[in-house]
Amino acid sequence: MPEIKTGRAHLIAGGFPPGSSAGHDHDYARLRLLQLLAEQDVPASVANDFADVANWLPVSRLLITYVAGPYPDAAQCQAIERWLEAGGRWLGLHGTSGGRAERVDGMRQRRTVRTEHHALLGSCFLTHPPICGIRVEVSAADHPLTRGLGRSFYVEDEPYFIELQDPGSTQILLTADYGPGATSPAFGTLYASDTSLQSDGRTRVLGYTRSIGEGGVAYVALGHCHNPGIRAARADDPGDATPLTFRGSWECDAFITLLRNAIAWGSKA
Repeated sequence: MPEIKTGRAHLIAGGFPPGSSAGHDHDYARLRLLQLLAEQDVPASVANDFADVANWLPVSRLLITYVAGPYPDAAQCQAIERWLEAGGRWLGLHGTSGGRAERVDGMRQRRTVRTEHHALLGSCFLTHPPICGIRVEVSAADHPLTRGLGRSFYVEDEPYFIELQDPGSTQILLTADYGPGATSPAFGTLYASDTSLQSDGRTRVLGYTRSIGEGGVAYVALGHCHNPGIRAARADDPGDATPLTFRGSWECDAFITLLRNAIAWGSKA
């Protein structure tokens, strides 16, 4: 692979099947991320999935992914891993920890299938309860990604349950205690147990970094957004009071600071 160029990013934002929103406003997230990249004079290429990722990695320093469904296959994971080892940096947001899901008999929800990309990213999405307020605790306030965030911040977002794939190689940056009411019928049905819980039995990881060769990965579970058209496609739920237009963390100063930090961490390393 040619020497990695500094100051350039490749942004992947999209759903699956191609053209589907998959429950997220990818246009909004894509625009906001491109605006944040432009603030730091970081030129960027864009894509809706990982199909041509190997073409863009050699000319990029930073890979940003905001996806709901698309994930890299085994060959694409190998290309990303080689790029990371050579010094590239990958910022995965929100649904990046998802991917292929399989049906389970008698269940409406699907179960995430662990693939090569989860091992590379370092986490696997399990489930999430409904959108709620989250007090995010900052575990490493001196890290380049968390500078300026303080000890904690509050957002409204989907409370993700993610399973770390290699805790020993992971530096945890953000956590949350969703409280005793944050449960899911997915455990004991889709999954044998809740493997997102940390050793204290209360907290869950929302952000981390891990080194891979000369480069590394950062993942942040926050960032859900949707618009009225996307909500209209959902089954009617009288108990769902979520606004038709939801920006959540994207309207939180701390989350935007986190994204700015991550762009600087990835593009100027």
